Amino acid sequence: MTKSKSSRRELKLDRLGDALSECARLIDSGYTQAGNWTLGQMCQHLRLTMEANMHGYPRWMTAVGMPLRPILRAFALPRILDGNSISGIRTAGMFVPPGGLDDTEQFRLFEECVREFENHAKPLHPHPGFGRMTHEEFGRFHAAHAAHHLSFLIPPQPRDSQEAEPAPRPTGDER
Repeated sequence: MTKSKSSRRELKLDRLGDALSECARLIDSGYTQAGNWTLGQMCQHLRLTMEANMHGYPRWMTAVGMPLRPILRAFALPRILDGNSISGIRTAGMFVPPGGLDDTEQFRLFEECVREFENHAKPLHPHPGFGRMTHEEFGRFHAAHAAHHLSFLIPPQPRDSQEAEPAPRPTGDER
């Protein structure tokens, strides 16, 4: 992993399984950070937000978000789901991961959380800013949230196959 000031990449994830595949790919290939968090920090953040969705958000968070819900639901949520998340919004301290987390271990915990979410049969808790959604809608929301964060991790560029082996030149014998 290397930290860089390069720009984010475009990344759209439709399902949480796609987010897991992308995390596994980044672990295998390595990455360059274009933001502040490592893969391990992102996996912990995503896991914590999903756990709150399943088990409950703090009351203060819901109280703060409630008056903003109509605006956030009408304007911010469609942007997030469309892959056009708003950057630079500070997250609540309880969702900010510490430094020094192991990418592989945090990915394993995130993967367990995704499986728990997918099998979660009880109603999900309303999002403090976006309110109630179906399980399917929350799945799409969490996948889009993952895409936003993972877009700050840039995998190495594959070597151009033409660069590795030049194409044969015509000899004039081809008919």
